[in-house]
Amino acid sequence: MRKVTMSMQVLALALLAGCSSNQSVSTTTTPTPTQTSQEVFRVGMECNYAPFNWTTVEKNDTAQKISEVDYCDGYDVVMATKIAEKINRQVQIVKTDWDNLILSLNNHEIDAIIAGMTATEERSQVVDFTEPYYVSEEVIIVKKDSPLVNIKNIQELSGHTVMGQLNTLYDEIIDQIQGVNHATPLDNYPAMVNALQHGEVEALTAELPVAQGVVSANPDLTYVTFEKGNGFESDSTVSVAIAKDNPDLLKQVQEALNTISVDERNQLMLDAVNRQPASN
Repeated sequence: MRKVTMSMQVLALALLAGCSSNQSVSTTTTPTPTQTSQEVFRVGMECNYAPFNWTTVEKNDTAQKISEVDYCDGYDVVMATKIAEKINRQVQIVKTDWDNLILSLNNHEIDAIIAGMTATEERSQVVDFTEPYYVSEEVIIVKKDSPLVNIKNIQELSGHTVMGQLNTLYDEIIDQIQGVNHATPLDNYPAMVNALQHGEVEALTAELPVAQGVVSANPDLTYVTFEKGNGFESDSTVSVAIAKDNPDLLKQVQEALNTISVDERNQLMLDAVNRQPASN
C-alpha cells in the first residue's frame, strides 16, 4: 500500500538501529498500561493516517490511550487490539513518526508495526513481515468540479500537478504518469488536502480507504478509480512488521491473523471509515 519508499540511507540507519537501545523515537509519551498479569504488546503507528489510524480526544470502545489526553483509533488500532487478545497480551499503541517506525522496532522500543506498511524487498532485509492483513487499490483524490473526475487512465494525468505523501508508495507511483507535474510531497494527508483545496495541486494519490475517508470529511472532493490495466502498477497490500530476532512473535501474530476472516477485516475497515472524525 502507501508505505513503500525507504531510501538506502534510512535502510542503513535501520540496520544500525539494532546496535543501540537508547534512542527515543516515539513522538508521544505513552501512558503506562494498567497493571495486569499479561505481557504488553507494544504496537507502533503514526496515529495520523485515517482510516488506518488517527489521534482523537474521544474515548470509545475501539480507541486506545496514547497520552494523558489523547487516544489513537482506527483500523490498525482495532487489528492490533484483536491480535493482542489472541496472543494473550495487553495492547499498547505507541505513536511514532513514520520514518522512525523501523528504527523503533529494531531498537526494541515497540514489538510490532501495524501502520499500513507494505512488505517490500528492501524492508524485508531489516524486518520480518506477516502475510498481508489488508488489500486495497490506488486512486486519486480531486475536486468535485475538476475536469479530472471522469478520467479512466492514469496517463490522462499527463501535464497535471499531482502530489503524493512523503516517503511513501503514493509519492513514488506518480512517476508512472508520463509528462506529469510531480509536486513536492507533504508528510501527511491533512496538509495535502489543504493544498488540493487551495489549488496548489490538481490531484492527490491515495489508497482507496484513505480516499473514502477524505471525501467523507470534505464534500467538495471526490476520488477517481481507474479501469483494469490503466491504473498504477504497485503492491496494494499491508502487513505487520516484526523484528527479525523475534520469530516466535511473528508466528504468534500470523496465527492470530489467520483467525480473522477477510469479510471481518473488510467490515472493520468500513467501520473505521465511517467512524473517523471529520478533521482527519
